[in-house]
Amino acid sequence: MGTSLPLPLLAELEFVFAVSGKDRRIFASTKRVIMKKLYCLLVILFGATAAVRADSPNLILILTDDQGWSQRSGFMDPENPESRSGYLHTPSMDRIAEEGMRFTGGYSPAPLCTPTRRSILCGTSAARSGSEFVSQWVPADHLTVPRALKQANPDYQCAHFGKWGEKMISSPEECGYDVSDGHTGNVTGGMVDKMQPAHLVEDPKRTGTVTDRSIEFIRKQAKAGKPFYAQVSYYAVHLRTELLQTSLEKYQDKGAPDRAYSQGWAGMLEELDSGIGRLLDELDALGISDNTYVVFTTDNGGRGTVPGGDPKSPAPNVPLSGAKHSLLEGGIRVPLMVRGPSIEAGSVCRVPVAGYDFLPTFYELAGGKGKLSKELDGGSFVTLFSNPESGSVERSMDGLVFSRPRQRMAALRTGPWKLLAEVNAKREIQSAKLFNVVQDIAEKHDRSVMQADKAKQLQARLQTYLETVVDPSPTVRRRKKTD
Repeated sequence: MGTSLPLPLLAELEFVFAVSGKDRRIFASTKRVIMKKLYCLLVILFGATAAVRADSPNLILILTDDQGWSQRSGFMDPENPESRSGYLHTPSMDRIAEEGMRFTGGYSPAPLCTPTRRSILCGTSAARSGSEFVSQWVPADHLTVPRALKQANPDYQCAHFGKWGEKMISSPEECGYDVSDGHTGNVTGGMVDKMQPAHLVEDPKRTGTVTDRSIEFIRKQAKAGKPFYAQVSYYAVHLRTELLQTSLEKYQDKGAPDRAYSQGWAGMLEELDSGIGRLLDELDALGISDNTYVVFTTDNGGRGTVPGGDPKSPAPNVPLSGAKHSLLEGGIRVPLMVRGPSIEAGSVCRVPVAGYDFLPTFYELAGGKGKLSKELDGGSFVTLFSNPESGSVERSMDGLVFSRPRQRMAALRTGPWKLLAEVNAKREIQSAKLFNVVQDIAEKHDRSVMQADKAKQLQARLQTYLETVVDPSPTVRRRKKTD
């Protein structure tokens, strides 16, 4: 069937080529607009053939390590001036937010890496699948993200690159991935002399290698015409600062950081951002950006201290209280942005969502219709893409639940409210505080007395949930804390 492009599209293409040598961002942005129009034209010309592709979007989950909610150069919350850092430079991460939706109430399932990675993989709260590194939960025995996607559409090709986690028991392939880097963890990304301010290496935090592997996989699937899911789990910015000499010199010339992280840490973050930029540019080059959802988040909140950082400076997680390992906002509230089809550029959603919502969300995006495992604690937030203000997330339990009995903590977030509870080793609530974390993001004002009925209601809900599941992680505190 012969056809030619409409004249308006030809004119826009000429404009793209004219500006491509002057402003790469204008080129990329304009190209996406044209590709979307071309896609609509294909639907008109070829009907159902083009529509099938829309039912099977590509999915990319970018998971960084130990990156705090406010640790970008762009605003995590446009209404909160402290939700960014003027010292950092993360144009690629910011681009995902600018071209998609920011979730100001995005949460990691746990305040440390491996429990979060299990939760994301299986769509479960850490209270169910394990709140510590060691857990008797065997991911391969349960529903996983790649298995859910293949249930929705057997054509999906799934890959995991980068950090898998500590003591995960099951390998990525045993969990349904077609290709992976295997059983990788903190040591893979570098842990020797981890408390030094900076290390100059050839492939810092393996960011370049992880990006290369991801791009190779994406190209292969695009050429084969297969829908794909790629989880790109970067090692940065986990403890042990690694970067290039040029990056270190740039931030040394820039002067002192605006928070208690080091110049080397800031350079490591920018190199991570450059890797993400390469992924986004590859999607544009392949012409598949408009049929690809890109989800960006991190495994837990930022560290409370960074080697080489000035302790007299504002805390790394300002304006949030607490840090990694804690169920305070600084330990679990994380950056979360999503770019993709039907998502309005620059949109903001304030509905709380967590990493264990990804599995049912990806399943729905992939066209899945049947019911999933009853073990799922997460719910799809696809409705929020088109209705960020009035949309909702249906879960088996109303709200997001967090539990870390080894630290004697549990929490429940629903609407603007967060119940922060002290629990014993049996996960029985001993006392609780209530915060409105929309108005009081730093958790300074306990409302449990003023809002006694609300506190009682949420405490009963949290306690009931904790009694219905058994945490397969040991609850006895170890002598040495793992980073």
